[in-house]
Amino acid sequence: MTALPRNVPSTAELPEVRWLRSSYSTGANNCVETARPRSGPRTGLLAVRDSKDPAGPALLFSPESWAGFLAALR
Repeated sequence: MTALPRNVPSTAELPEVRWLRSSYSTGANNCVETARPRSGPRTGLLAVRDSKDPAGPALLFSPESWAGFLAALR
């Protein structure tokens, strides 16, 4: 069983990341954004946040958990 996602209460705790949005998203700002922390204790995890609340919380997933989530969507 994979670990549950972790979270950070504010994306301000991830200042070094570059947030990316899918090329399929519209300009309505109703999607999620992802980032990969490259340093510190969150290295190797995938961060996910709501594009409507860029300063809000983010969920942190292991690569295996994220791959499982994407596989379930397909």
